[in-house]
Amino acid sequence: MCKIWRCWPTHQPDTALARWYKDRLAHASGHGAEQKLVVALARKLFVALWKYVAFGELIEGAVMKA
Repeated sequence: MCKIWRCWPTHQPDTALARWYKDRLAHASGHGAEQKLVVALARKLFVALWKYVAFGELIEGAVMKA
């Protein structure tokens, strides 16, 4: 499951979540900053996917394939 979160910015670069991650990563410093950001991205993506499944709310900027 963790690989999905790490791949999200690469495969969906135009989403708000990917932009948030890249902006935070550019300004992050310190020991374990990237790992903490991956966990934060995982949480945000989990909530976005839950909203998509439960309410049909699309993830901003995501490209969905049929």
